[in-house]
Amino acid sequence: MPISHAICSILIAILWMVPREVAAQRFNLRTVSDSLSYIELHTDSTTDCWLLRFPVYGWCTGDVDGDGSEDVLVGVEKTTRFDPTLARRLFIFKNLNGRIRPLWMGSRLGGILCDFRFVDGKVWTLQTTTDGRYAVLRHQWRGFGLGADGFIVKGVDKEEAFRVFYGETQLY
Repeated sequence: MPISHAICSILIAILWMVPREVAAQRFNLRTVSDSLSYIELHTDSTTDCWLLRFPVYGWCTGDVDGDGSEDVLVGVEKTTRFDPTLARRLFIFKNLNGRIRPLWMGSRLGGILCDFRFVDGKVWTLQTTTDGRYAVLRHQWRGFGLGADGFIVKGVDKEEAFRVFYGETQLY
């Protein structure tokens, strides 16, 4: 490699290590009807939208992938190519140069997904099983998708699971 290319490569690597100020951004969810919503991304200089043609049951924001920029987590109800059952799914989108882009569009997280939250850098999910028991799990970003990081509670009744998931967040 010529010296000029090596120097350029070193400078680029150094620039990537220098902390960068993240541009101001804000995600919103705009619901048009029960099966049509838009994710909106507003930055200092741009606005972008992502169409969701499915019922949305929840959304929140948090830095899922640890890059210093907030991502948006959206819960949708839909079928998938490999799972024709209408079910709750979790999609995660990010701001990529002022544009909304999918980070992860999950089809399943293990059990039957009931709800999700972003708590202390982790995605918490409330799940149930076919036998009516509940679990609350922590997930973290694993490079391509969410990976389970452990149970907060498992095999509990609905009341206990809801108390843990919606109430006390410092149980771990």
